[in-house]
Amino acid sequence: MNTKIWLSSPHMGGNEQKYINEAFEENWVAPLGPNVNGFENDLEQFLGGNAKVAALSAGTAALHLALIECGIVHGDEVICQSMTFSASANPIAYCGAIPVFVDSEPVTWNMCPKALREAIEDRIQKGTKPKAIIVVHLYGMPAKMDEITAIAQEFQIPVIEDAAEALGSTYKGQACGTFGRFGILSFNGNKIITTSGGGALVCHTQEDKDKTVFLSTQARDNAPHYQHSQIGFNYRMSNIVAGIGRGQMEVLKDRVSARRAMHNFYKDLFSNIEGVTVFSEPGEDFYSNHWLSAVIIDPEIIGKDREGLRFAFLEDNIESRPLWKPMHLQPVFETSPYYGGNVSEKLFDNGLCLPSGSNLSDGDRERIAKVVHAYFGI
Repeated sequence: MNTKIWLSSPHMGGNEQKYINEAFEENWVAPLGPNVNGFENDLEQFLGGNAKVAALSAGTAALHLALIECGIVHGDEVICQSMTFSASANPIAYCGAIPVFVDSEPVTWNMCPKALREAIEDRIQKGTKPKAIIVVHLYGMPAKMDEITAIAQEFQIPVIEDAAEALGSTYKGQACGTFGRFGILSFNGNKIITTSGGGALVCHTQEDKDKTVFLSTQARDNAPHYQHSQIGFNYRMSNIVAGIGRGQMEVLKDRVSARRAMHNFYKDLFSNIEGVTVFSEPGEDFYSNHWLSAVIIDPEIIGKDREGLRFAFLEDNIESRPLWKPMHLQPVFETSPYYGGNVSEKLFDNGLCLPSGSNLSDGDRERIAKVVHAYFGI
């Protein structure tokens, strides 16, 4: 059996251990310390603008706190992109709120502005104005933020950007995660950089960052004893985990370059195969980190399908994966409202995510190419 080629495996830079050792030597193992502050500062510098970053235990925790800070409570409605991982939608349920799912558009695979407007207007007509909009930058591809934020501003609804997959991506030169009232980052083991587990909430004011830190550390009031006037959470990132993040930030730009190089590899690999489309930027305004490279296979054109290629990879111990199954098709959300057509459904039916790690070797690429050539008979 050949060695496993993973879809997206962790890739250490070398200096992570230095920051971890410093934390142990200084006995900073709690959810505060120099590494937490340093990691937040590194992220703020990388994102630019007026970004204020709070390092947390997970991207999901960040999204949960973003909803709380937007005032979401039981019975509220929150619009969410349907084509995404479940972590984009689950925190809505944590708040006791109701997700309203919106279809994608076929260019960026992200939230369709037309469907977004339709959803807002129809929910208002039905008597409930949505309280927030969660837009996702799928696989690192920036969404159409000008159109989405314009609609959000028109109806005065805050935008929460799920940029869990998009650290290093930009739209019109601005970092993804900095357009909405809040942005979400993830440092899960498969992301562009990792802290093994972890995330961050991107804010625009020190007040919002301070509120995030307060809520993420059990909402302890300023008193000599333990006093609590609000419900809090144990969501803060530890100084040990943040040390991994500091080492990873030193190689972030290299990781983005490597993922984009894998995307170019796939563009070349599939360039002469009619009926296979590599997911790419639609124009110069969009700069994707290409966290995951993906293809759409049209069986009517080529006579081959997504599952056939997936099984061909599997036989050679190469991991690939279907695109995210849209949330409105998930059993847990089957009663939730949905707006749009069937764009996300068609993408799910025909799309495949390909090995995209920044640590793939030339030998790995040769194996991937061999499987593709054999499957498509080229």
